[in-house]
Amino acid sequence: MTKPAGNLAPKGELTLRTLAMPGDTNAAGDIFGGWVMAQMDLASGIRGAEVARGRIVTAAVNEMSFAMPVKVGDTLCVYTDIERIGRTSMVMRIEAWAQRYLSHVMDKVTDARFVMVALDGDGKPTPIPR
Repeated sequence: MTKPAGNLAPKGELTLRTLAMPGDTNAAGDIFGGWVMAQMDLASGIRGAEVARGRIVTAAVNEMSFAMPVKVGDTLCVYTDIERIGRTSMVMRIEAWAQRYLSHVMDKVTDARFVMVALDGDGKPTPIPR
């Protein structure tokens, strides 16, 4: 396990890990924020589908903040923590951490709240099993 910088530690369950590649950069050479957000969305979909035991979609992304850039070669680690489950929806806190290339340092780079909705086969909201 890598060591987080400072006294912080990731909150939630490690749901997705992926490598930041040169093709994912913006004009400044950092990893494009939209790519980071897409990885967070994938992680929320994985965790949400497990909990809902079926199809789930992203309804909203709230309070997203980018604290520092992800660099080429970093491993992006996405953690999911379910804060609330309603009848057909759930709210997840998503944290993205960068394990810095060739080091054991981990930095929290992004966090957000995702609202996910469970859908039935017809695309209509459906109750989440308890």
